[in-house]
Amino acid sequence: MGRITTRRSVVKIMVGDGAHRRADTLAVEEPLEIRVEGEPLAVTMRTPGHDVELAAGFLVSEGIITDGEGFRSAIHCGGPGTGGQENTYNVLDVALAPGTQVPDAAARRFYTTSSCGVCGKASIDAVETVSRYDVAPDDLVVDAEWVAALPDRLRAEQAAFDKTGGLHAAGLFDGRTGELLVLREDVGRHNAVDKVVGWAVLQDRLPLRQTVLQVSGRASFELVQKAVMAGIPMLTAVSAPSSLAAELADRAGLTLVGFVRGRTMNVYAHAHRISIEGAIRSGAGPE
Repeated sequence: MGRITTRRSVVKIMVGDGAHRRADTLAVEEPLEIRVEGEPLAVTMRTPGHDVELAAGFLVSEGIITDGEGFRSAIHCGGPGTGGQENTYNVLDVALAPGTQVPDAAARRFYTTSSCGVCGKASIDAVETVSRYDVAPDDLVVDAEWVAALPDRLRAEQAAFDKTGGLHAAGLFDGRTGELLVLREDVGRHNAVDKVVGWAVLQDRLPLRQTVLQVSGRASFELVQKAVMAGIPMLTAVSAPSSLAAELADRAGLTLVGFVRGRTMNVYAHAHRISIEGAIRSGAGPE
């Protein structure tokens, strides 16, 4: 397993007080090639660790599998140029259940970065036509004060962020008990979410009914897509959503909350799942 942090010598400058050399801790970013049955499917820039969960979550996000039964096994293998002799931990080969359809060669051109991940027409279509789970009927209702506390609860569990200051986090909470079910960190917010979803795949917990997904950054279209594909009815974020994220959440029936800071938040879609005096009770959307 690769390292998630590394040490590097830096020059620390204090304006008006000179400079000195010191060691700093950085989050590791390395490529992971995901193969399916030996064939390359995707390359993503990620923080090493929980790679099997990352691959499983990615396969759910792209509509290739829909539950744990579709995921048979995964193994790290030698990378390009190693002759297959050295395990680089940067190549992961996934075996799917018999009968699971794998994208054809024309579709095997995914490349994701740690900042934006994968997007495009194929992904939009996957959410609206392939998703097995309908989040709209989920009757989850949570208290606004509980939602307001989620960013602090997430931050308190970010061990790697404490060392580096450079990792995103995604945490899955049980909306009925308030329990933190799983938290994952990564240089890419989409990877952190895939690792959370992948954890649920390997635990055979899909769909993730009655849960809330809290993320440390903004709420992009892609994160809404991943939540819907996993059957998560509520996504909350510290920062802003994009317009496409809000539109997709509104259509899919997902509650989307942004700018969760202190005791304030903005609900961009389906505010009926947030309980507070005077709250909007109908699905949010442009009037």
